[in-house]
Amino acid sequence: MFRSTKKSKCRARFRTLIIPATLVIIMLMPLKAVISAQGNLLITPRRVVFDGSTRSVDLNLANTGQDSATYAISIIQIRMTEEGQFETITEPDPGQRFADRFIRYFPRSVDLAPGEAQVVKVQITRRSELEEGEYRSHFYFRAVPDIKPLGEEDATKVNDAISVQLTPIFGITIPVIIRVGESTINVGLSNLEFRMVDSTEPQLILTFNRTGNMSVYGNLTVDHISPAGTLTRVATANGIAVYTPNTKRKFILNLSKNEEVDYSEGKLKISYSAPSEIRSEIYAESELMLN
Repeated sequence: MFRSTKKSKCRARFRTLIIPATLVIIMLMPLKAVISAQGNLLITPRRVVFDGSTRSVDLNLANTGQDSATYAISIIQIRMTEEGQFETITEPDPGQRFADRFIRYFPRSVDLAPGEAQVVKVQITRRSELEEGEYRSHFYFRAVPDIKPLGEEDATKVNDAISVQLTPIFGITIPVIIRVGESTINVGLSNLEFRMVDSTEPQLILTFNRTGNMSVYGNLTVDHISPAGTLTRVATANGIAVYTPNTKRKFILNLSKNEEVDYSEGKLKISYSAPSEIRSEIYAESELMLN
């Protein structure tokens, strides 16, 4: 029971105005459950690419956790910034084309018991309408919360206060790409710089430069070569993409703090190549002298 009429009206107003708005933008559920459900979704392959005569691709979804989970599947549009960050968009940037209207997929949601797997069939449609070049969208796999009906949640009341639990909903995205025609990709590495952060953390800074009509996707390796010729692998970064229409991507890579490597001398050999499961191809190589 409230201690005064004035305070009662104030709290009643808070309940009326704040709570409905809150319920619209959040979902009340245990945070640990959401993170666990999202983190336990295994998707293979991590990219869907229609190239050449490929007409359908199977996406394999597996629940590696100990709880049942439901995932909603949709297609969204994303741009990549020069720093490699992603931003959701609704209109394509100049030189960018979306793939969604040429893609059919089913089912649109999956319920997975612990250890269960399911195939999502992805097909290309309206192929005759495709012009030469690349089309890209992104599949979005969103964990659907298992919300209990009102009245079944445990209620906690402390000093007549209202307890609201804010819980973000996490998702995983993977690209779906359609390529038509011959690829004219060319990649270069520039602005190479070595630095020590706080005198203890070795880092390599570089810029990927992409030209041509397609996106590029590959793995980056960095080797240290001592003055005596000893080669030591000091960093690997897999799955680095530069998506159209971007022509540049800035990248920072932490290097190994191997006590046997002296970063004050020798040189770094940097190599950017196609993933081995796709084909054996080196996109770009460069060297950086250390002194």
